[in-house]
Amino acid sequence: MAKSENETPAPIRPVPRLPKGFRDISAAEIREQQAMLGKIRGVYERYGFEPLETPAIEYTDALGKFLPDQDRPNEGVFSFQDEDEQWLSLRYDLTAPLARFVAENFDKLPKPFRRYATGSVFRNEKPGPGRFRQFTQFDADTVGAESIAADAEMCMLAADTLEALGIPRGDYVIKVNNRKVLDGVLELAGIDPASPSDAARRLTVLRAMDKFDKFGVGGVALLLGKGRKDESGDFTPGANLAPDAIAKITGFLSASEGDREGAIARVMPTIDGNERATNGMDELRQMSDMVRASGYGPNQIAFDTSVVRGLEYYTGPVFEAELLFEVKNEDGQTVRFGSVGGGGRYDDLVARFTGQKVPATGFSIGVSRLQAALASLGKKSSDTLGPVVVLVMDKGEVAAYQKITQTLRAAGIRAEMYLGSAGMKAQMKYADKRGSPLVVIQGSDERAKGEVTLKDLIEGAKAAAAIKDNKEWKEARPAQLAVPETDLVAKVREILARHET
Repeated sequence: MAKSENETPAPIRPVPRLPKGFRDISAAEIREQQAMLGKIRGVYERYGFEPLETPAIEYTDALGKFLPDQDRPNEGVFSFQDEDEQWLSLRYDLTAPLARFVAENFDKLPKPFRRYATGSVFRNEKPGPGRFRQFTQFDADTVGAESIAADAEMCMLAADTLEALGIPRGDYVIKVNNRKVLDGVLELAGIDPASPSDAARRLTVLRAMDKFDKFGVGGVALLLGKGRKDESGDFTPGANLAPDAIAKITGFLSASEGDREGAIARVMPTIDGNERATNGMDELRQMSDMVRASGYGPNQIAFDTSVVRGLEYYTGPVFEAELLFEVKNEDGQTVRFGSVGGGGRYDDLVARFTGQKVPATGFSIGVSRLQAALASLGKKSSDTLGPVVVLVMDKGEVAAYQKITQTLRAAGIRAEMYLGSAGMKAQMKYADKRGSPLVVIQGSDERAKGEVTLKDLIEGAKAAAAIKDNKEWKEARPAQLAVPETDLVAKVREILARHET
């Protein structure tokens, strides 16, 4: 049938859909995360760090790692231009904004400057299972301290944080390495760590070294050579190093295997003759002495040659918090949980702005990943009860129901009055969906007596499961009691206490 000329076209409606690589977070997960952040914050503050919040958007050139270009202005980060045609980007970590803040306020800050920060960061990278473009980090940084003691303290902070969250010793280790050592090993293998022409090969080698825990000597040797084909047949091109260069690198990696206490001594012969690597190992030896003197054993903080860390701004010690317990991956295979945080020394980051070297070191926790780890360990907090729901039995008495609700709230009890227009059955279903432990009912009969009826939904559900028919249920009236309105708060607290323990 032909459309009338006056017929209004159907409106074009947006499709409700999540952007790729992002996710919605439920109330339960948010509460879990807030509880976890509180424990982390407690450790950071105990170490003397102060909170700082910087904006989620920075000028792109201030972020420093990725710069926009004409072809793809948002490579690596999410970027846009403002009205002045300057490029702005969502922060990809919390450290680059800190460097900008320190450079901008350098003369006003105490030295060293110690701050912690938490918030969302954004990466314009290919999303995958468990890999999102927006995630939360929780950082602590010390800026203006050249002493290696600041790096040792970061490792102790990391260990204390994991234990405060309930991860026992033996289920984690803070692994420590040094970029000076890694650069020295690259030099021994014939790669200039500072040469732009060697940058691509250097990155390939470091990525291969980072796979040592996963692939072992044989797999890393392939990645350092021609390349490696995995079980699916996918081929990863290698660094095409000569056999003697491969041997130097794999010998360095293998030397730290075994007893963690003696790893530094075993590695020293593999870097013999390289000043840069020797200086880095001296720093690691000092860190080891400091953490041992403070009571941290090699089962908590230990040297590990395979720690590389991804960001290019690290200049000295680097560290990684690794969880050692096993979980099932998406393919049903048993694997170690792996890294949940890391950091290191970045002495050149503030100098990008000022030209003046400002030593700095920091540690960052991947909050979502650590939260998943705690859940797999059974460290998840008990489910939070929903609010007490006050049912509206008589629409002409809304003010009375609102008064009951406010009485509960004034006593510190989470409560809400039903604000919909449905009847009692639908209101009960609503309370159930809200996870409410109990509802408050007051009809005209109860009001005349100065009473309310409390219905314990949790106990009621248990009792209903054991009752065979509707007649028996009505006779039993499970988990339901009438109380004087003056006893409302005391009786509600009594029921809540029963379910919160």
